[in-house]
Amino acid sequence: MVPASYYLALSAMLFCIGVAGFLIRRNIITIFMSIELMLNAVNLTFVTFSYQWHALSGQIFVFFVMVVAAAEAAVGLAIIIAVFRTRETLNVDQVNLLKL
Repeated sequence: MVPASYYLALSAMLFCIGVAGFLIRRNIITIFMSIELMLNAVNLTFVTFSYQWHALSGQIFVFFVMVVAAAEAAVGLAIIIAVFRTRETLNVDQVNLLKL
């Protein structure tokens, strides 16, 4: 039996890696992947506490987070493709949509 603290430590590490990727990297796709990594870390925390407390509510939250992540992936990738077609770059510093 693996203790819950191991899962929570893994979740914290995944979340920190996601935050670091979001703050350090300047590529839109890498930022997008970092946000997904943070969502997965939160899902792991929800499942861990749900299992530890024998409650189904954590797994219900995970289902809703996965639905939001799927919608974000569909809309986000469409926006990334549109930005790339108009600006021909995926660098956040070079993409400024307010200027023509």
